[in-house]
Amino acid sequence: MALTPSTMLPLGTKAPDFQLVDVLSNQTISLSDFSSHQALLVIFLCCHCPFVKHVEQEIAKLSREYQPQNIGIIAISVNDIERYPDDAPDKLKIMAETLGFNFPVCYDQTQNIAKAYKAACTPDFFLFDSQLKLVYRGQLDDSRPGNNLPITGKDLRSALDAIVAGKPVNLEQKPSIGCNIKWKPGNEPDY
Repeated sequence: MALTPSTMLPLGTKAPDFQLVDVLSNQTISLSDFSSHQALLVIFLCCHCPFVKHVEQEIAKLSREYQPQNIGIIAISVNDIERYPDDAPDKLKIMAETLGFNFPVCYDQTQNIAKAYKAACTPDFFLFDSQLKLVYRGQLDDSRPGNNLPITGKDLRSALDAIVAGKPVNLEQKPSIGCNIKWKPGNEPDY
């Protein structure tokens, strides 16, 4: 496990398009499926990372609280399943069902979507407004495995609450920290 921060994609970046299969419904999910939402939260995660395991219950809780407020959510896993079989789509499905995720959970075997978003770690959070422009990228909160801080989702919740209230999102944002994305050999990005 390499401790890796998120890249902090520039605010205002337009959400890159995607078409990925949801491991729960087996339906293809695309960016356009979220066009009527007030915002879209894109989460890069995986099954085996201790940083994801640390916050997975809070991710489920956030989805239950914010989806009824017209916030779209999608989780995407891109890890190399040849070297990390615990992150395979069938394992993602078990994880999503066990946690009661009520949003699409997709696997991108090409890893191209992670590169388009400049995702670097798991978890990595990207929040886009109704025009699909990036308004938040960074951490869930200050809690990390072993630091004994409570998991509150404070940073991401603040951004979500601002969107729901029609207010600007605070520009002071801290990068997410987690396990590095497990790139396929030769497919590592230049960031």
